Amino acid sequence: MRLSDRIATVRPSATLAVTAKVLELKAEGREVIGFGAGEPDFRTWPHVCEAAHQAIDRGEFYYTAVGGTPDLKKAIRTKLARDNQLEYADKEVVASCGGKHTLYNLMQVTLNPGDEVVIPGPYWVSYRDMALLAGAEPKVVMAREESGFLLSPEELAAAVTDRTRMIIINSPSNPTGAAYSEASLQSLASVLADKDCWVVCDDVYEFIRYDGESPRHMLNLEPRLREHAVVVNSVSKTYAMTGWRLGYAAGPAPLVKAMTTLQGQSTTNPTSIVQVAAGAALSGPQDELQPMVEEFKRRRDYVCDRIGTIDGLSVVVPQGAFYVFVNVAGVLERAGAADGDELALKLLEGAGVGLVGGNDFGSPAHVRISYATSMEQLERGFDNIEAWLKSV
Repeated sequence: MRLSDRIATVRPSATLAVTAKVLELKAEGREVIGFGAGEPDFRTWPHVCEAAHQAIDRGEFYYTAVGGTPDLKKAIRTKLARDNQLEYADKEVVASCGGKHTLYNLMQVTLNPGDEVVIPGPYWVSYRDMALLAGAEPKVVMAREESGFLLSPEELAAAVTDRTRMIIINSPSNPTGAAYSEASLQSLASVLADKDCWVVCDDVYEFIRYDGESPRHMLNLEPRLREHAVVVNSVSKTYAMTGWRLGYAAGPAPLVKAMTTLQGQSTTNPTSIVQVAAGAALSGPQDELQPMVEEFKRRRDYVCDRIGTIDGLSVVVPQGAFYVFVNVAGVLERAGAADGDELALKLLEGAGVGLVGGNDFGSPAHVRISYATSMEQLERGFDNIEAWLKSV
């Protein structure tokens, strides 16, 4: 059987692979605690579910406009104006089947062979593979752990060449939870304003931050970015809607038109019922967000405290998202592991805890732990990790 050359460049998603393995082991009757999944463990908000039920009752089962219904686009525009002070027209907005689908479409319509995509690392696992699928070359620029995994404007400027076609800024970040302050965003925006490349603002974790800051958006701090910047977001993390699959982008109309054209030849519209639910999430009451963030902060504090008591582990306290990126260099040798991926496998087998090795995030000396699970699970999981590490 012959497959395409392009698929040979793509690796399976490390995060999804761990989640699948945990589910497989549970199905076999093994007790496994999952710290791999990047999704809130909260229920989708009631008024969002009710909106979906009402759409079903109304019989909204059919094709919609490829890039989203007028009502959904209005809700997206309302959210961007309310939360980010960014004004867009309908023709500058497109909805897709999740944030991942949005980013994939974006890279497909903007990148050509030989183009470079600057990806600050440690990075979300799919950025690299999406760039490769578009024929481009991912150029990873690793942020230093001692700098809180935040890239300096000088490091960003040095990474940009005449081949750079796209730069991705993800704050707060997956996998590190690093979050740029307004001053830092201003410095990065000043570097990027005059660059002849697309600037992608991946805002999927924008509201899940713990530093008390609500920085203005990069596009407000540096209006010159507007002509070559794309805002990418989804309802997955903020509204606990990972399985609903609805993402969106806002940017220049010609770019949005190209993304819509591509989508018209692949998935067509996002699911009709989901569009109604997403519209309710984006434009409706936001009251349930803050309690969720406060609970994540309580879990973050617990996890970081536990890591601090385990010999050989260390962590930069994340300022956002719901992950800790744990430095495991101090335990690799005694655990008989060459890198974070091997350690993750050993912890799954020996401690019954599923987490994600750092290799596919660009940092083999780390593992990623998601604390988007209950405190009871976190306590048991860290008890198991600590006991296993003491036994090796």
